[in-house]
Amino acid sequence: MDNIDKNNLPKHIAIIMDGNRRWAKARGLATKDGHKAGADALENISKFCNEIGIEYLTVYAFSTENWKRSKQEVSALMSILRVYVNSFLKEKDKQNIKIKLFGDISELPKGLQTDINKAVEVTKNNTGLTLNIAFNYGGRAELVRAMKNIAKEVKENKIDIDDINEELISNHLYTAGEPDPDLLIRTSRELRTSNFLPWQLVYTEFYFPEKHWPDFGEEDLLEAIREYQKRNRRFGGRP
Repeated sequence: MDNIDKNNLPKHIAIIMDGNRRWAKARGLATKDGHKAGADALENISKFCNEIGIEYLTVYAFSTENWKRSKQEVSALMSILRVYVNSFLKEKDKQNIKIKLFGDISELPKGLQTDINKAVEVTKNNTGLTLNIAFNYGGRAELVRAMKNIAKEVKENKIDIDDINEELISNHLYTAGEPDPDLLIRTSRELRTSNFLPWQLVYTEFYFPEKHWPDFGEEDLLEAIREYQKRNRRFGGRP
């Protein structure tokens, strides 16, 4: 925690966990081994965020576009998430982390849906880090979902069309009740947001380290926070 201003920590960190496959290929390993190493990195980083006082961590684990990958890789990702969730549940009392899922889980295997719903339910009253796992998530799909729900409320005369504003839209997103991310980290030096939180990232600070996600550790997170703390966040205003 050297050179970290503990009074200026980002409340909400978002991470696009990129590079699992490249990490595995560079080591002559199977793709599934890269995803397993990535899950281990997530477990470590989520616990560390909880320890240092980060309030929200949102990670991009599986996009709606990832269904285009091979059946073997998709199956491996589903299995790894299930193992991760069940492993987390064993330590739920020790970690005090709240788990939330962003995305349409109805398309996932029934057993995985059950485990996810259980994890969300048994951790809902935890008071530490809120870990948002974006799985089968797409940012545009999230906005379409929000617009449909708002339109339904207008149709049912629950709200007037003039009530629609930025706050109302935000309250219909998966992140309702949470602050927008202060810091977005995308590993592997990829310079895209890839349909991740398009509404929420408008004033987020971006950080693009070269390391692949399985190699991203505690010191790397601290370096990202140090860089964040050097930024002058104006939110569209003047210096």
